[in-house]
Amino acid sequence: MTSYERPGAPDADDSRAYDAVVLAGGAARRLGGADKPGLRVGGRALLDRVLAACADARTTVVVAGPRPTARPVRWAREDPPGGGPVAALDAGLRRTTAEDVVVLSADLPFLEPGTVRRLLDALRAGRADGALLTDAEGRDQPLVAAYRAHALRRELAALTEAALSEAAPAGRAPATDGRAAGALAGLPLRRLTGALDLTRVPDHVASFDCDTWDDLATARARIREHGHVLDEWISAVKDELGIDLDVDTGVLLDLARDAAHGVARPAAPLTTFLVGYAAARAEGGPEAVAEAARKAAALALRWADEDAAGGDVAPDATPDTRPDAG
Repeated sequence: MTSYERPGAPDADDSRAYDAVVLAGGAARRLGGADKPGLRVGGRALLDRVLAACADARTTVVVAGPRPTARPVRWAREDPPGGGPVAALDAGLRRTTAEDVVVLSADLPFLEPGTVRRLLDALRAGRADGALLTDAEGRDQPLVAAYRAHALRRELAALTEAALSEAAPAGRAPATDGRAAGALAGLPLRRLTGALDLTRVPDHVASFDCDTWDDLATARARIREHGHVLDEWISAVKDELGIDLDVDTGVLLDLARDAAHGVARPAAPLTTFLVGYAAARAEGGPEAVAEAARKAAALALRWADEDAAGGDVAPDATPDTRPDAG
């Protein structure tokens, strides 16, 4: 989607509301200039995986040229395009209004909603300007972080003023329009974050980013491991079908097992399909799925019990004396 607003009303609990800024306009030089946000891991574009992790943001701004995305976002562009992360962050932040803002790069294959919530909780638990992840080597990852928006704006304004002062001809006052084109272009991100009071949150998995082809291969291999592949597949299918529904996959797997073993193997996919159809007809959510699965599982168990009993009849059963009996 390329729409510009998240559908629905703002968070009812405003104290939990936040905005998200996703930086997706880098040059990807170590990938030979490939379209990094569009590279796929587990069938989903890296950008879409990051957008799924911050899906409950009140406003999500992606700083890059517009492209199709799995959910609606707003678009922004740094000045000039390709001006680097500080300029990109400034452009994105100008389109947000929440007191807290999550800042993310678009190349994080293992970022999850729980990680975003942990960053926000760490930020709100103290008085620091931000909370960021650290990687396996203990290095700060300022593009996987939650910040107080006013702190970012304060430091961005200071950097802009300093850049304009440096650029002003000798003996002349710097520009006073508050924002000269390109003032923040090319500045390293540490110039911004170095002035902030930051809390560190270690997470070597969620902080993993795809800077090289080897990184991409590692990410693709990991999600196909036994402990991850099912969740990854379900998430990919929900994104592809536009489904925003969390159900107990264990219940459905148990149902499929019971149908396959107690009835016949093809009964498993057909039964789980019918459960989903029944839940949709009932216009229900996870509870409707669980109830339909419970009923179908009970039926499959009764079916299996009858099969196990075979042709046995109770000792006192009356013989069938109909002419066609036999």
